[in-house]
Amino acid sequence: MKKAILILVAMTTVGLQAQNNKQINPSVSVTGEGLVKVVPDQVLINVRVEHEGNSASEVKQKNDESISQVFSFLKKMKIDKKDVRTEYLNLRKNYNYQTKEYRYVANQSVSILLRDLNKYEELSQGLVSSGINRIDGVQFKSSKMEEYMSEARIKAILNAKQKAGEYAGAIDQEIGKAIHISETTASVPPRPMFKMMAADTIESGGAEQTIATGELEIKVTVNVAFELN
Repeated sequence: MKKAILILVAMTTVGLQAQNNKQINPSVSVTGEGLVKVVPDQVLINVRVEHEGNSASEVKQKNDESISQVFSFLKKMKIDKKDVRTEYLNLRKNYNYQTKEYRYVANQSVSILLRDLNKYEELSQGLVSSGINRIDGVQFKSSKMEEYMSEARIKAILNAKQKAGEYAGAIDQEIGKAIHISETTASVPPRPMFKMMAADTIESGGAEQTIATGELEIKVTVNVAFELN
């Protein structure tokens, strides 16, 4: 029994020594960034209908009438059904401690994806005329988002390779194959700018401008490890 234990200890010791003597391949790890700036060609508009009254049926009826007019208007604008979505609808009962009365509030939120920015002015004015009384915000988008994301990833990898090459060159070495790649972030920061009802072209006699699309920044960050030769 003691002999078996001694053999096991000896084998374990040999294994640990072999592991310690195993050569660790030198490598360099860097972070690469890829940035693509694009002009958006779509806009997601979040609007809401909200009414307040003394009875639940009253405010619901008002909301239903307004939303029906909004959907009819969107149909006339030839907005595809798949680009219109009800985000939420609710009806709540609030108590006013000053008047000792209950008030009911009904609201419904709708998001609309507009694929033709030239129709924005007509769409926004028509929505208000149809009964929309809240605009919760706009978000600019691109129809080629996946394509631009791929471009940003390639830029990030090339940036990482350049950095690794500079580090290796400074110590008279060269980089070899990549042994590890991970994408840490892939984001589109909300950088579009917009201004509502800003008539900055009236003096020139042109149409009223109410939005400025700005640019979208599509950014990808990767971590890459290269072998050092």
